[in-house]
Amino acid sequence: MPASLATIAEEARLAARALADFAGHVVHPTVRLGVTGLSGAGKTVFITALVHALLNGGRFPVFEALAQGRIARASLKPQPDDAVPRFDYETHARALIEERIWPDSTRRISELRLLIEYQSARGAARERTLTLDIVDYPGEWLLDLPLLTMSYAEWSRQTLDLARAEPRRALATAWQEHLTTLRPLGPEDEPAARTAARLFSDYLRACRDERYALRLLPPGRFLMPGDLEGSPALTFAPLELANEGPAPGGSLWAMMERRFEAYKSAVVRPFFREHFARLDRQVVLIDTLAAFNAGPAALHDLETAFAAILACFRAGRNSLASMLVRPRIDRILFAATKADHLHHTSHDRLECILARMIERAAARAALAGARIDVVALAAVRATREATVERGRDRLPSIVGTPSPGERAGREAFDGSSEVVVFPGDLPDDTERLFGGRAEGFRGLTAGEAHAADYRFLRFRPPAVKPRGAEAALPHIRLDRALQFLLGDRLA
Repeated sequence: MPASLATIAEEARLAARALADFAGHVVHPTVRLGVTGLSGAGKTVFITALVHALLNGGRFPVFEALAQGRIARASLKPQPDDAVPRFDYETHARALIEERIWPDSTRRISELRLLIEYQSARGAARERTLTLDIVDYPGEWLLDLPLLTMSYAEWSRQTLDLARAEPRRALATAWQEHLTTLRPLGPEDEPAARTAARLFSDYLRACRDERYALRLLPPGRFLMPGDLEGSPALTFAPLELANEGPAPGGSLWAMMERRFEAYKSAVVRPFFREHFARLDRQVVLIDTLAAFNAGPAALHDLETAFAAILACFRAGRNSLASMLVRPRIDRILFAATKADHLHHTSHDRLECILARMIERAAARAALAGARIDVVALAAVRATREATVERGRDRLPSIVGTPSPGERAGREAFDGSSEVVVFPGDLPDDTERLFGGRAEGFRGLTAGEAHAADYRFLRFRPPAVKPRGAEAALPHIRLDRALQFLLGDRLA
């Protein structure tokens, strides 16, 4: 099918789905909230804490509907998509509250529906309802969406260019050496393709290591293949041609190109059509501290990843016409997680670093009419603050219980004893962090860049005091996130 006809057919399917969703939303007002983040950002904890707050309340002074007592009740309902796994809220909440362990990370898409019954702030006597559908999906899948507009040749060229710049170059040695043995215009070679795919996947995993914290790593399913592991759709890798032009049928290039297109058809397009294109609002969670600690290459890599991500969002203010044809994402929240690993005196700086990181990416969405916000938060706060006196100095510190097996130098922790940690301060001058590019850190000096280590101890979830049959989970600015995402719909 010609590309233009394929695009028209895809848009027609999206419009039909949007019309069906709109008809349902007229009867039952609904918000579809996407929650994503790259590996280790805390998606599962964020959703569990958000749902727990709506079901059980707590201290949320900024979230007006809850603070004012206008939410009468919230209840879990069966999710609307029968083919999508349910987000296992009960198991995750039990892990956090009863077992005091962090739940498993997101490795697939899942969904959860809540029905919120509330009183309008406008004084209307009739109780209203809002359906909240939460869609949880790995951020690595989001980075696949730009592939929809790329040819195999374009993707290969971009991927190879990235791999030849430090720090990726050193990590790609084995894959690049194998690449030199391949004959793109030679006959199809399944063993060579499988070796190339394996070495390319090893390279992507090495980039994700916390020492480098690189995040621009599509295709996302190479890092979490699931049921597709070993399939032809995941058995391809970039190739290099000396001369542009169509490759002959039956060649290694033609085989790789066919599998690249199969990946888009079997993996990327269904995700876009069935889930991503139907979102109303979006949360993007970021482990900013990991990127900061890894250095300027990781910061700029993350900045480029955000630009690619937001280019895929159909962001903007919704109108009746857009809701009938294809809804827009009208609010996007970027959240720097793990704020509880810093003293509150550094939280403003953490938000500034994140705002600077997404500056280029957010400008486009804001121009389209979407509302953008940036917040430093901890959906579940694992530490408390203290001040430690050292001579004449008073050091702002944090106190928490390291998880069993965590180590600091030669000391190993058993999961029962609290420790006091001085986390240090984030730099005041945000621009200096971004003053250098990947090839050289011209902002901070090398000594300054590595003076602070933000690879923090992994703390256990807090011991919470029961409140009736339930327990209130402590947090940092989760109420601000809820107000931005849902406040207007519960007004």
